[in-house]
Amino acid sequence: MGATARIANGICLDINPEGCERLVREQIQSTRQLPPLAKGPKSVLILGASGGYGLSSRIVAAFNGGAETIGVSLERQPNDKRTGSPGWYNNIAFDAVATASGLKSITLQGDAFNQETKDLVVHTAREQGFKPFDLVIYSLAAPARKDPITGTIHRTTIKPIGRANNALTLNLATGQLKHVALACATDEEVFDTVKVMGGEDWKLWIERLHAEGLLAPDVKTVAFSYIGPAITNDIYRSGSLGRAKAHLEATAHELKKIVEPQGGSAFVAVCKAVVTRASAVIPAMPLYIAALFRVMKDMGLHEDCLDQMNRLFRERLYTEGEIAVDSDGRIRVDDWELSDAVQQKVAEIYQKVTNENVWDLADFDGYQRDFLALHGLEE
Repeated sequence: MGATARIANGICLDINPEGCERLVREQIQSTRQLPPLAKGPKSVLILGASGGYGLSSRIVAAFNGGAETIGVSLERQPNDKRTGSPGWYNNIAFDAVATASGLKSITLQGDAFNQETKDLVVHTAREQGFKPFDLVIYSLAAPARKDPITGTIHRTTIKPIGRANNALTLNLATGQLKHVALACATDEEVFDTVKVMGGEDWKLWIERLHAEGLLAPDVKTVAFSYIGPAITNDIYRSGSLGRAKAHLEATAHELKKIVEPQGGSAFVAVCKAVVTRASAVIPAMPLYIAALFRVMKDMGLHEDCLDQMNRLFRERLYTEGEIAVDSDGRIRVDDWELSDAVQQKVAEIYQKVTNENVWDLADFDGYQRDFLALHGLEE
């Protein structure tokens, strides 16, 4: 890990703009090495486009499928005193390469939760001559959301439900194990988290785009979710954040009523655990991801965000015949992660891990490299 990188509470305080842009260009080049995407989308809206699965899906759609894209994200602009956020530079890099490649690409700076941003997307799509969207990606991870009707600001809480938890995680600054004591989420905290991270805003977007005639008859809309293993269940899936994800998944069934009559579809894609700026601040996730990386790399099954989106597009969304889903209608690309063979080996690491052997048993080096790369930093 770079000695000068400052990390506090899972947040990296240092950013290298050139490194951020270089990483995006490398991801684009990697995607271009794959065979062109057959029957992929041609007009794509990505809500939450500046990092993680949102950025990766935009890269695959544009540079492997030739799609025109509008990306929406809320990023910090640079000023005289500090750099911009990593996503700011990611967006610049994406737009530069797309434009140079003859692909229509527009990135809008705005809070996707706000009505004004929805108005801006509608106006831009029409003014710039975008075809009706045949793919709408919803990939938002946010700390807060202002209700468009009441004006109330709701905030995300990451806590267990029903009982307190003492989560074992990794200090990203030192690579040492630590316990994080988490109190139970209150009913109000659960409600607020669902308001922010659930499916309410996704539904508002699809309703608005449908009313404006900006959805293609065969539109696919996809939001991203996570389930995870028993090890992280109390913190994630059975906690306040998991309650929000369950609401997001239920919303997909509501959206089907809007888009299916014209031939469209709505899905939640359950993805694997990866290193993102969002996952780094979730208690228990850094240690689990580092252990998972060790196992999946050893088994030749490791995937990053870009690998996951390539598999989602190629093996699920844009294949012949019906899209494979589980009994709840979800697309599963977390199947390799949650296989019995992988989870058994992860559990074995947890049984043995100590501060003395964590760097040997878990792939903390790999986790660090990925985490720093998100900020344009290299070892």
